[in-house]
Amino acid sequence: MPGFLVTFEGVEGCGKTTQAELLRDELKKHGHRVVMTREPGGTEIGERIRQILLDRDLGAMEPLTELFLYLAARAQNVQELIRPALREGAIVICDRFADASLAYQGSGREIGPSRVEELNRIATFGTQPDYTVLLDVPVEVGMERKSAGAAGAAERDRIEREELDFHSRVREGYLSLAQEFPERVEVFDGTRAAAELATEISGRITRMLEERSGKSR
Repeated sequence: MPGFLVTFEGVEGCGKTTQAELLRDELKKHGHRVVMTREPGGTEIGERIRQILLDRDLGAMEPLTELFLYLAARAQNVQELIRPALREGAIVICDRFADASLAYQGSGREIGPSRVEELNRIATFGTQPDYTVLLDVPVEVGMERKSAGAAGAAERDRIEREELDFHSRVREGYLSLAQEFPERVEVFDGTRAAAELATEISGRITRMLEERSGKSR
């Protein structure tokens, strides 16, 4: 059976990383081979780029510089990790992928989704997710979550420290993507209990994998 790429998206504090990890654990429990990665990151080169992108001590970054750094990390992740795993039939779970640049740089930085989409096609080598989980929460809720805990607001990274208007544009960008690609992007209420959400998400993906397995026979 061919590989299957699942991506998790959403604004800061939406709970996507938690849900991605819960899905990984559930799929592994049922004997699936799962490869998990993240953006920016996933590879040694990508993780170094991540350090630059999220460094809260850096000054203002030109939006195009930011975009190209994300694209560079993405290209490395796709070629070094994602495509080889898919060729081997693995389920790949990616914590953010190309949609993130459409929402964050295309809408949030106002570069324009169409310009970002063209560059995304180059950086992904045409690789598309089979299914995208979009966890939607009000921006204020997400930022409150980021401020909670011992570290609090002082430990927010460079992106998390942006103004609420920026994060609102990102959310609107994500919701526009869900409207544009309803067959791939499914919106979930990220304010729901994590366990309840995890059960629903894993159920969706299990059914998709079963359908795909049936068609390949």
